[in-house]
Amino acid sequence: MAKIMETENNVINQIGLGTEITGDVTTNGDIRFEGTLKGNLKTKGKVVVGETGNVKGEIICKNSVIEGNIEGKITVSELLTLKATSSLKGDIVTRRLAIEPGAKFTGNCSMASETNTENATKEQGTEKSKETVR
Repeated sequence: MAKIMETENNVINQIGLGTEITGDVTTNGDIRFEGTLKGNLKTKGKVVVGETGNVKGEIICKNSVIEGNIEGKITVSELLTLKATSSLKGDIVTRRLAIEPGAKFTGNCSMASETNTENATKEQGTEKSKETVR
């Protein structure tokens, strides 16, 4: 039986302070936000929202470190870390969660196995495509 080797995408995208994006962002690599995103973000890699970063929309990723502000649902298939400077208003779906003292979180949190978070990610993608078709 042959093994399928997935290659890691070492691309790191960076959105700097003062940059504002309106619309959805999709990438296979890691991404760091110091600017503002008004839209949804989907990546197979890691999402870092820096202290000056603001995201208003849904985030779907493998791992995430939040230092800035998020308004919206975040689905992380592995580890979500909320740093002391972070503020999250929205729901969390993740396998593992680390919250530093001082972090602000308002919403619901669902911690599930990796399979359940992957299924939630796939279902959200399906729901989004249905909404787009309507």
